[in-house]
Amino acid sequence: MSDSDRCLVAPVPAMEGSRDIDECSFERTCDHICINYPGSFECLCHKGYTLYGMTHCGDIDECSINNGSCDSGCINTLGSFECSCPPGRKQHWNKRDCIETAKCVPSYKLTQRAQLICSKSAGIDNCFLSCPANTLFVPESENSYSLSCGLPVQQSKALLKRNATLPACSDPMGPLIAQKARFKIKDAKCHLRPRGRDRTRDFGKQSGIENCHVTYVNLKCDSSKKKRRGRKSPSKEVSHIIAEFELEVKRDEVSDSCNADCVRKRMELKLQAAIKTLRKSINKQQFYIQFSGIEYEVAHKAAKGSENQEACGTGQALQDGKCVPCGAGTYYNGETNHCALCVPGTYQDLEGQLACEPCPGNDGMGIPGARNLSECGGQCAPGYYSVDGFKPCKPCPMGTYQPDRGRTLCFPCGGGLITKYESAVSFQDCETKVHCSPGHFYNSTTHRCIRCPIGTYQPEFGQNFCITCPGNTSTDFDGSTNVTHCKNQHCGGELGDYTGYIESPNYPGNYPAHVECIWNINPPPKRRILIVVPEIFLPIEDECGDVLVMRKSASPSSITTYETCQTYERPIAFTSRSRKLWIQFKSNEGNSGKGFQVPYVTYDEDYQQLIEDIVRDGRLYASENHQEILKDKKLIKALFDVLAHPQNYFKYTAQESKEMFPRSFIKLLRSKVSRFLRPYK
Repeated sequence: MSDSDRCLVAPVPAMEGSRDIDECSFERTCDHICINYPGSFECLCHKGYTLYGMTHCGDIDECSINNGSCDSGCINTLGSFECSCPPGRKQHWNKRDCIETAKCVPSYKLTQRAQLICSKSAGIDNCFLSCPANTLFVPESENSYSLSCGLPVQQSKALLKRNATLPACSDPMGPLIAQKARFKIKDAKCHLRPRGRDRTRDFGKQSGIENCHVTYVNLKCDSSKKKRRGRKSPSKEVSHIIAEFELEVKRDEVSDSCNADCVRKRMELKLQAAIKTLRKSINKQQFYIQFSGIEYEVAHKAAKGSENQEACGTGQALQDGKCVPCGAGTYYNGETNHCALCVPGTYQDLEGQLACEPCPGNDGMGIPGARNLSECGGQCAPGYYSVDGFKPCKPCPMGTYQPDRGRTLCFPCGGGLITKYESAVSFQDCETKVHCSPGHFYNSTTHRCIRCPIGTYQPEFGQNFCITCPGNTSTDFDGSTNVTHCKNQHCGGELGDYTGYIESPNYPGNYPAHVECIWNINPPPKRRILIVVPEIFLPIEDECGDVLVMRKSASPSSITTYETCQTYERPIAFTSRSRKLWIQFKSNEGNSGKGFQVPYVTYDEDYQQLIEDIVRDGRLYASENHQEILKDKKLIKALFDVLAHPQNYFKYTAQESKEMFPRSFIKLLRSKVSRFLRPYK
């Protein structure tokens, strides 16, 4: 995580002998994530957000960072961003580049085709379908599923579900050879069940092998019971399989002795013969499908005993006592009945699948458990590109650069600039006329360094963009070099709750210049206002450029309760001299400071005498331990609880509270609260 996403806050002074205070237990400590440490705490932000003002998180405008590295348009969203493409073009899988909608699936997609292999052993016909790639398993019900294997040339529903974006680039000699067949299996249910390795047949040693390369197969197996009119349903299970096959006529088989029509006819006969053998093998329940080296029975007889029953359905595994589909990046391993990670060089972006898909351009260097193409191995490295973003790749030519993996293009330096070498990865590799320092960006049209405008910053040398401040923050000046210069401008408002806070904008970070904040505290009926100023940090200036004032109303002639333009680290508590309070904070163009966070509480006006007696007692501020109470959020909350409701004092005389407060502080409160409450007893 970058330094901009986290902040370690300096230790807060604690009373001698006290335990560490968990600042993360208080509201308003961090916007997103708070981690407590002995004597300090750390603020972290969620992905897509960055830290500003030490504890606040703002959305990163990725579109301001080199256009989000998008080929075309960029749209910023909260916590993320999206690249957009113009009409007639669509997004590449990398979600950055735009490609022509008429482009097609690269040839590597078609090299790994399904194989329908049938043979005869000991007079029994048996077939198995090998699915090396492009598989989709969809359990439709307890006794029904569909399964596709291979890549159809024509777009199909199964392919659309897999979010395949392009048609095939193949050039078939004529119309596709398509065949649909229907099969029936008695006494079996449509449950895919793995066979043991010891039962896997060696088809290479069997006679009469028929090997049919199939472009695409779609199987639907259904053994759900259907009511029949006029008679009762049969007691035996019947499963129905509907299979659709697609083949392409092979150009390389055309010769002088057998033209294209001849080759097509020959392939049609071969497919029909394979389907005939397949029908026999299905009738004898000798049809299997192979994924990731594991063979599965397409349908099997119901087990007599429960010991053979699978705990979960195919594609699912037990997790915390529940059957859940294997997640993306994993596949169902039929031998172990567990979810296994996709090995490097493969990926799986769907749930509940029986195999992982090979990565295009696979070099076996991908991460285990890849969940999509972007996590695959074989992608073009930064500084390189290819037509599909995978190897083999070309270096970015002179005058262009590429900072990302898996891209189909390189970005031009612009303005006729060239790079120092091929395969450049950043605009910083472009040989600019001048070298821009942080806080500036290079204009490729004028070949000059321009100061980053207000509301943006640039921390690096030699860049051609400025980064927009996160969230609703802005900078005090142009030419900013760090996100810490971005400050929240929001402040002020109407306050009416029983308790709350007034804080300078961007607190605990420095407040911005040229800001004016106005708060109005209107307490509930018959309640008065108590203010505690733990500490306040304003620049020391003779002219009082930054000032905090509290008075009855906006009128300068109204009663003033509190006013300061200096830094005070000694806390002070006071009651408002009016039932309502108007508060104003103004800063000038000079250096700013940390500012303030001032808590307030409202109390019943019947307790006015008691509250005044407490806050005006010099002993409340004389001891350093007492001063720390007015700076500690946990203790000030407890004190407010007593001041707002004096009867609550007695619950703070318990042993735990005695350890919380100094003995002298409890003694101070006891004398005043007991004297005040005595007439009520």
